Amino acid sequence: MDDSTHYDIALIGSGSGNSFPGPEFADRSIVYIDRGVGPDHVFGGTCLNLGCIPTKMFVHTANLAHTPEDSARFGLTEELQHVDWPAIRDRIFGRIDPISAGGEEYRREHPDNAHLTLLRGTASFVGERRLRVLGHDGSERTLTADTIVLGAGSRPVLPPIDGLAEVAAHTSDTIMRIEKLPASLAILGSGVVAVEMAHIFSSLGVEVTLIARSGRVLRAADADISARLTELLGQRLTLETHFSTTAVRRTAEGVELRGERDGEEGLVQAEELLVAVGRRPNSDLLDVTAAGIDISEDGRVLVDAQQRVLGGGAALEGLWAFGDISSPHQLKHVANHEQRIVRHNILHPEQLRRSDTMPIPSGVFTHPQVAWVGMDEEEARRSGREVAVAVQEYGSIAYGWAMEDSTGFVKLIADAQTTEILGAHLIGPEATTLVQLLIQAMSTGQTARDIAAAQYWIHPAMPELIENALLQLVD
Repeated sequence: MDDSTHYDIALIGSGSGNSFPGPEFADRSIVYIDRGVGPDHVFGGTCLNLGCIPTKMFVHTANLAHTPEDSARFGLTEELQHVDWPAIRDRIFGRIDPISAGGEEYRREHPDNAHLTLLRGTASFVGERRLRVLGHDGSERTLTADTIVLGAGSRPVLPPIDGLAEVAAHTSDTIMRIEKLPASLAILGSGVVAVEMAHIFSSLGVEVTLIARSGRVLRAADADISARLTELLGQRLTLETHFSTTAVRRTAEGVELRGERDGEEGLVQAEELLVAVGRRPNSDLLDVTAAGIDISEDGRVLVDAQQRVLGGGAALEGLWAFGDISSPHQLKHVANHEQRIVRHNILHPEQLRRSDTMPIPSGVFTHPQVAWVGMDEEEARRSGREVAVAVQEYGSIAYGWAMEDSTGFVKLIADAQTTEILGAHLIGPEATTLVQLLIQAMSTGQTARDIAAAQYWIHPAMPELIENALLQLVD
């Protein structure tokens, strides 16, 4: 006898998935299952609670703290006299925590959600479109649904390093809520999270050591961008490159990391340790293979261009996924877009849309900022096209003079014949804003020739950086 509860739709995850329920689904029963994120399993997903939003609030504070380091070149004398970490932390989470709590209360109690049942706990598949939910309150229930939408996200990875599991290392889930700033912080990793956290904590007066297995940080970026950021970070903090960590242990003074550097033994010591080596999809917590779902080598749920979950290489009826659980990009704007595609496709199965029709940009809020979209130079040259590359330095434009910027640049990659923009890569002030000009051009099919001279570019504003780079491609 089947004693499970049946729903029209089961939605798993409260990040971008929280935008899924709405009046269009008022005639369908929805069970909304959320494990929560972080050690306290808070509602609202990674971006709101542990990722994009709090980190950028910390980054803005770090930018203000960092300003005195650059003031002398402008004839100013500034000094960072004090950092009130509890005030910084509490201001940020004093704004975020009520949003998280309010979102959960809205889904649980508001009349708009009369057709929706919110369950807080961990869902796992026990069959095709059949789920077991282990509640945070100790309850256990089984349910079925005609449609299951997976938006369960990802979580930080702890690599298999001897002793790491025993030292109570921080991840991005915990580092922003620490009680006090450590005197020193070792960051294991060199990707997006690592370089953003390095900027935050070094700007606030912490002695930061960034540990990279390779010779460069942010290797996902174009090689020239990565090399420049490596150079600049190396000037403001301790950068350990080519360091392969083999063991970690807690000492009376803090944390000790041992490893190999260029064939020799290496040692890094710090008061605290932040592990930022990447994130893994939560597909294992969902036990997706019990439903016949295909996964990649790194644990992602495999989907087609319409975000339909695959099993045996074919789309499985009634199963959809979006965001970090299925996307290799692990970007909030990608999750939001994919969620909108899933929502449309469930509401309009006769008019399925694809999610893969636009170039995907990335932004890194370290100092200086980094942003890119499309192919890097190596990838473009491997494609077999004849490519043209334009590099324009911030210091070559009037506003760059105003900022006394001598390190930032934009690098554009285009088809040499058609001037189709294949990629754009920036490092410097407001890079994450300036790149949007190129994202729009690439997304709408505009070439460098189309936009370089067909519009006014305000002088002496920062977009002249892009204008001058484009003009190199069309002259």
